[in-house]
This record gives sequence, structure tokens and C-alpha cells, in this order.
Amino acid sequence: MLLLFGLVCLVWSSIAWPSFRLTGPARDVAARIRADERFRPGVLPDWQVRMNAAPRVTILQPDFSQADALIALRVAEEGLRRKNSEEADRETVSAEVKVRTALSFSPNNSFLWLMAYSLEMSRNGFQAKSLRYLDQSYATGPREGWIALRRNRMALAVFPALEHLTQASVVREFSNIVDSGFVEEAAANMKGVGWDQRERLLASLGVVDIAAREAFAKVLARASVSVRVPGVAADERWFR
Repeated sequence: MLLLFGLVCLVWSSIAWPSFRLTGPARDVAARIRADERFRPGVLPDWQVRMNAAPRVTILQPDFSQADALIALRVAEEGLRRKNSEEADRETVSAEVKVRTALSFSPNNSFLWLMAYSLEMSRNGFQAKSLRYLDQSYATGPREGWIALRRNRMALAVFPALEHLTQASVVREFSNIVDSGFVEEAAANMKGVGWDQRERLLASLGVVDIAAREAFAKVLARASVSVRVPGVAADERWFR
């Protein structure tokens, strides 16, 4: 029995080793994707080939699965931008399968839910049923600072269609972005996709640090956006 057990372990290790060996470097690539870094042409497709070639063992590593999904998602997004419909459809279907697999291991991964929403929107445009992915992203990670800039912009674009709890999370996220000093990004979100929600967004800034509020008001003033930021008096020098 011991000999048989040892043989089984040896065979399993020989099958699983390629995916274990790839996990570390692939995790680094996934971190760069989460940070929204750009890659040289061909880099991610090469990585996808390597990930696809790794044997699928019964016990798949969550880290490997997440990296595999994120690489496939970025490749699919780039394929959709190239508008090669046949190839893009194949890549999108592959990415959807890998995202579902990754979420089965990590159902609380708010970034994967956000990327699932992004892929669905890129492929099919706005559909109410797709919002469940965005709702899940906020439900599983309402204060994920490292994805807030991207997620807040995407959520404000469909704000009226969101559930009330998700809307509240989006507004809190906006105020946290300002409070964290990302005033340029917050201003761009409000001036653009969030303009119809400006009163609610501005009201949320009442609890934000005064220095951050002033910096935010200055950015808006220089962009000739006339709004009142709570607790901040307009300074004529900002308009010069």
C-alpha cells in the first residue's frame, strides 16, 4: 500500500509540477494586469499559450486559476478592440470559462467579478443582467482601494440601473477616492460619466479631509466646472 501510495504521489507530482512552476511568474503577470499595466504585443498571448499547455490537475491552485483568468480576460479585451470577430469570440468564450473556474475557487474576489462585468459589457454592450457582476464586485469588496478608480468610473456610467445598496457603495467609493488624494481621477469621473449624479457625489464629500476637498475643488475650478464642494470656499486664484 505504501509503495502504491508513493507511486500515485510521484505520478501526480509529475503532472502537477508544470502548473506549480508557472504559478509564481504568472502571479506577477496577473498583478501587473490588476494594476492596469500595458504589455508589449505578443507577451500575453505567449503567456496564454503556456498556461493552456499546463496540465489541468484535479486540484487546481487558486492562484494559477486567477492568473489564467486574468491573462485570458486581457487577451480577449484586446481581441475585441481589434474587431477580429471570429478570433475575438473564441478568446471571449475561453475567458468566460476561465473566469467561472477562477470564481469557483475565489468567489470573494471582487476584481474577478469586475473583470467579468467588463468583458460582458465589451462583448454585448449594456444588458441589465450583466449588472449582477458589478453588484457582486461591490458586495465582496466594497472598499478595494486598488481597483476603486477603474470600478468607480464603470459603475457611475450605469449608476441609475444599479441596486440601491450598490449605488450607496459607489458613492462611498467616490468619496474615498477623493479622501485618498486621487482628486484628478475623481474629478474626471464626476465631470464625465458621473455628471448626472454630481449633487449626490458632492454631498458625500462632507466627511472627507478638508485638504483633499480643497484640492478637488481646485481641480474642478481650473477645468471651469462650477459646483460647490462642501465646506470649501471658492478662491479666485484657482481660476487663473
